[in-house]
Amino acid sequence: MNITVYYSNKTKETAETVGLLFLVKKAIKATLEYMNFPSDVEVSVTFCSDADIRELNRKFRNNDSVTDVLSFPLNDFRNSDEPDDCLTELGDIVINLKRAREQSEEYAHSYEREVAFLAVHSTLHLLGIDHEVSSEEDAFMRELQDAILSEMGLAR
Repeated sequence: MNITVYYSNKTKETAETVGLLFLVKKAIKATLEYMNFPSDVEVSVTFCSDADIRELNRKFRNNDSVTDVLSFPLNDFRNSDEPDDCLTELGDIVINLKRAREQSEEYAHSYEREVAFLAVHSTLHLLGIDHEVSSEEDAFMRELQDAILSEMGLAR
C-alpha cells in the first residue's frame, strides 16, 4: 500500500514537526493495514494552533471551541461499497499540536503517543467510524485505537 501525505504546518513549531509527520504517516499506515484497507491513499495532514482549529471547528461543525483533532473525510464508506484497488483520496486530518502536548501531560504518556493516537483516531473517522454515533460505535473505536497503538508499540 502506498500512502501519500500532503503536509502543512501552521504552527510556529517547525523543528519537531518533521519527525511528527513521519510518526503520523506511520499511524495512518498502521490504521489502514489493521483495517485491511485495499487501496493506495492520499491524505492531507495539517499541524495547527488553537486559533486555527477553533476556527475550523466553528466553521465546519458549528462548535466554537478548541479541540485536539478534526477529520474531514472525502468518502462515505459507511454508506457505500468497499473501495476498489485504486487510489483513494481519504480526506484531511488537522492536529492541534498544543492540545496534543497538553493531553500527553494530562494522560501521563508521551507526546509522540498522543500525536499517534490522534492520527489513528482521525484516520478511523476518515474510514467512516464515528464514536459520536452510539455507545457501541464508541466502544468499537476505542478497541480499534488500543489495538492499533499496541501494534505500533505505543500501548498505554
